[in-house]
Amino acid sequence: MTTDVDIPARAKHTADEEPAGAGRSERFSALAQQHGALVTLAVAMIAASLSFDTFLTGDNLENMALSSAFLAVVALGMTFVIITGGIDLSVGSLFALGGVLAAWASQYGAVAALLLPLAVCGLIGLVNGLLIARSRLAPFIVTLASMLGARGILLSVTDEGSKTYLVEKGSFFARIGQDSLLGVGVPVWITVALFVLGAVVLRRTRFGQYVYAVGGNEDAAALMGAPVARTKISVYTLSGLCAGLAGALNAAWLASGVTILGSGMELEAISAVVIGGTLLTGGFGFISGSLVGVLLLKVIQNVINQIGSLDSAYQQVVSGAFLAVVVIAQTWLGRRRRVL
Repeated sequence: MTTDVDIPARAKHTADEEPAGAGRSERFSALAQQHGALVTLAVAMIAASLSFDTFLTGDNLENMALSSAFLAVVALGMTFVIITGGIDLSVGSLFALGGVLAAWASQYGAVAALLLPLAVCGLIGLVNGLLIARSRLAPFIVTLASMLGARGILLSVTDEGSKTYLVEKGSFFARIGQDSLLGVGVPVWITVALFVLGAVVLRRTRFGQYVYAVGGNEDAAALMGAPVARTKISVYTLSGLCAGLAGALNAAWLASGVTILGSGMELEAISAVVIGGTLLTGGFGFISGSLVGVLLLKVIQNVINQIGSLDSAYQQVVSGAFLAVVVIAQTWLGRRRRVL
């Protein structure tokens, strides 16, 4: 009799207390994944501003914003790809190819300079998506092949890299990359607008729901009626478009199509996206987090440059170590949330 009364009482006591604690822990884990990079960015900027007098100067902040803008546009497309559980290694080569094509086409006007890299890089992204979604090939292999292919096209267009196409100074296309609005470079404004649009698409549209569903569980998404193949094709096409646009904006800023750019950019973009809280396994991520990840990488690079006694190789060492810490933390937080 005592047992019949006491067991339900203890069960009720446990049911009343444990979910509350578990809920708080789960919320903390979710907040850490979503806002951990932002807190780290704030701490890094405060520490840098206290350590270096030139860190918060207008020129330094403007240079960081401009250099971040091009990587951020690439990372925007990469965010959609990684949330679906994929990867795109071709974006660095597409970035360089987009810049060269934009510089060459600028002789025919700003519209041609923007449309040509978007068309070519978007087409390559579309081919990536078709091979991955329809032929069920591994994203790593497909995008690695397109990375090499895009670099080959780039070398062909530039006569093995010996020819550099210039953008006419003072042209409308050059002004897109070099002019400022309210003291902020036009490429930065374009990047902000794209991120706002990307956040709305990912969070407020059916397509965004499909992206999360495919990354969370592809088979379950198919059973629910989500267009899995079409969603994958769309995100890889979007990634190609973003890489091509970033290359075009960079060409407008530099007033030339530099053939050696983009090497390793795919790894930077992946790092920024993962640091921003997007899981490499897919199904979880944030557009705003990717922007924070890009800014954090640029702040780290800028601090190393401010020190002066360290060469650029330390940027890669620090970025790699930081990425490893973030991935370990994400894995731990993800397991904690599943346990709770």
